[in-house]
Amino acid sequence: MFRGVATFNLDAKGRMAIPAKFRKHLDVCCEGRLVITIDHSDHCLQMYPLPEWEAVEQKISDLPSLNPQVRRLKRMLLGYATECEMDNNGRILLPAKLREFAALQKSMVMIGQGNKFELWDEETWNSLMDECLQEDFDGILPTELESLSI
Repeated sequence: MFRGVATFNLDAKGRMAIPAKFRKHLDVCCEGRLVITIDHSDHCLQMYPLPEWEAVEQKISDLPSLNPQVRRLKRMLLGYATECEMDNNGRILLPAKLREFAALQKSMVMIGQGNKFELWDEETWNSLMDECLQEDFDGILPTELESLSI
């Protein structure tokens, strides 16, 4: 289970060092083997431990390809999926196309999302969080959230 937020910098070669608080768990759960792909609705990246990605990939592959929206989703998520492996220093190389999609320059944010991570440009993430904090949640909640008590 991945939770929490970590901020860090990309190096000049486009590598990111996995924050120490996540590194040990990734060594255990997937031996440092990860899959990174684009997010289909936000300009960020999704990073999965390889076993988690394989389950997601199977679900996506099983979707009917005759539907144009499904084909588009497959092209995006599967087409950009890139397997990466942590080096001995806990770093992974983010491919240039993925960095470009998420507008990752230097300062990044890594957000635990349970079974995966989101990777954001720090400035974009901060703007998104500012917008979220200004939203009024007193309106009608989606049915999925009605039973949630926190």
